[in-house]
Amino acid sequence: RLEGVGRRCAGRVEVKHEGQWGTVCSYGWDIKGAAVVCKQLGCGSALQAFWSAEFGRGSGPIWLSSVHCQGTETDLSECSHEEWGKHYCGHGWDSGVICSSKESASSLPLRLVNGSTACSGRVEIQVQGTWGTLCDSHWDISDAHVLCHQLNCGFAESIPAGGHFGKGIGPVWRDTFHCDGTETNLEQCPVTALGVSPCSPDSNAGVFCSGPSGSLRLVDRGNRCEGRVEMLLHRMWVRVLDDQWDLNDASVVCRQLQCGKAEQAYNPPKPERGMGPVGLRRVQCAGKEARLTLCNTSLPEAAPAGIAEDVGVVCSGDAGSRQVRLVHRAGRCAGRVEIYYNGTWGTICDDSWDLLDATVVCRQLGCGVAVALTGSAHYKEGSGKIWLDDVNCSGDEAALWDCPARPGGQHNCRHGKDAGVVCS
Repeated sequence: RLEGVGRRCAGRVEVKHEGQWGTVCSYGWDIKGAAVVCKQLGCGSALQAFWSAEFGRGSGPIWLSSVHCQGTETDLSECSHEEWGKHYCGHGWDSGVICSSKESASSLPLRLVNGSTACSGRVEIQVQGTWGTLCDSHWDISDAHVLCHQLNCGFAESIPAGGHFGKGIGPVWRDTFHCDGTETNLEQCPVTALGVSPCSPDSNAGVFCSGPSGSLRLVDRGNRCEGRVEMLLHRMWVRVLDDQWDLNDASVVCRQLQCGKAEQAYNPPKPERGMGPVGLRRVQCAGKEARLTLCNTSLPEAAPAGIAEDVGVVCSGDAGSRQVRLVHRAGRCAGRVEIYYNGTWGTICDDSWDLLDATVVCRQLGCGVAVALTGSAHYKEGSGKIWLDDVNCSGDEAALWDCPARPGGQHNCRHGKDAGVVCS
């Protein structure tokens, strides 16, 4: 598949192996490899091959490296390559391609940047190979609806004020879209490109999309990984009812939300029950499914109308309970590094702190790359726990807590050595 711009025929090359999607190292990558990908996807011929994560860095394994194709193969795996998973690459070398299919050749490459989910963020457009932000001077909810639909992100829930998702680092595109909300992509909307007013780099368009149909959320407990289950269905958040709700069902919810393991499956007490429409009235999961919609489910009209109760889950929060932030900074992307763990915010000791460690923080926050690091409490001393010491990242980790470090919050530090970072 091709990822990173919301189009089927252009983007970062990803392959699925052993049930997991991963990327292709651009060592050895050329137009012949790109041609095989385009042919395999039914996307015509290759117009251009890309190196160095042109369509954004992927995550997970790097499955292929040293790929050498003749261009006549029908499947990328038929080309010569290193054994699966063997590489000397980081995700900064992920390969990409643009194919000749009209679907991609006539469509603007789009992406959302700096959001907390894949379906929220600053709107960026690639023009002649350069990514830039979209001016928000005439950006409205109808334009945002079209963008969300185009990126398979449901519908637009809201559009925040310009600059909400941070300042972009490329040019500011001043084109104004005039969508009525029914178009399938932004290129179908009338555009004003000439005579538009100048736009500040801080005045960029952003959007919070609902996410694709079937998305889940947990409500009423003030915790992303605990609460009553609701599902997005037909552009509306709906309730899930089940009087035989169990840990197998809850395990699927926690997995889909990346909230660790299911600790409890429950039916909320009456004061916590929902009042909105019902989307599902029975769920029977084996416990291994990736999404709740892959379980044996019943829509309200297909299930008995007898008594059924709202459902809730408590997840361990392995993914959701740990967070990272930058404190005492002029902008969102510079400051003292703090980690939230076991319900408490704490700092990081600057012992062994280097640009590879800082790079992981910047990428995790959607703040570009690390341009400088600080120590000795440059951004003032923190308080509370010192969660990490002797951090030793390779630079490819998805999160700071994936890096080697002293175990269990052990350290020989004081807050006068709190670490910080400046991101691009």
